[in-house]
Amino acid sequence: MKILVTVKRVVDFNVKVRVKADNADVDLANVKMSMNPFCEIAVEEAVRLKEQGVASEIIVASIGPTAAQEQLRTALALGADRAILVESSEALGSLAVAKLLKAVVDREQPQLVILGKQAIDSDNNQTGQMLGALTGYPQGTFASKVEVSGDKVNVTREIDGGLQTVALDLPAIVTTDLRLNEPRYASLPSIMKAKKKPLEIVTPDALGVATISTLTTLKVEAPAPRSAGVKVKSVEELVEKLKNEAKVI
Repeated sequence: MKILVTVKRVVDFNVKVRVKADNADVDLANVKMSMNPFCEIAVEEAVRLKEQGVASEIIVASIGPTAAQEQLRTALALGADRAILVESSEALGSLAVAKLLKAVVDREQPQLVILGKQAIDSDNNQTGQMLGALTGYPQGTFASKVEVSGDKVNVTREIDGGLQTVALDLPAIVTTDLRLNEPRYASLPSIMKAKKKPLEIVTPDALGVATISTLTTLKVEAPAPRSAGVKVKSVEELVEKLKNEAKVI
């Protein structure tokens, strides 16, 4: 089985995000960038499937600037076999990313595609579902457990009412939730070996995909600072504040 895993370069989750002075975008100057945490979970799950003998090859793909090679090399150090970077300096929306990934899927023909359920920068939670619609593949989103059996993959999903298990015919698309696994750390020998693994760079034009966005960012603002909490001495005082100050009851 061939598995395709997508990874995204995002601002490290430990970094306090700053907005540019002109409110045009987030300030990325001298900011630490990392692999999206949900993508780390996706890579880990693919590596575990390979260790179980289910998968024979893991391909990692990313869409972004040249610097995204760093995150692809990290994925290679974690156990992926080869990488593909669709190089683009544009700020691409979810649909454009899904179209580019479909072109990669059409070329590579993986039996399983694993994506993080969302990226921590945009928080859209759209790309996996859009890719499923474009490819026509069945999809299991918010996966907390993945089991491959023959030509099917059973995906346990986290839903509002608890857990739901769906059986998908391969090829299929899975998006990962937080509780699926605990990603490993790359060892130094693995990091050194990853430098020699193949990393292919392609362009959207080479894939025959137009990435013109229909969305325009008008303004980016930092969230308003939260006011300090207030202690109340009685239930009556709490109700009075909720009614007259917060006006929620």
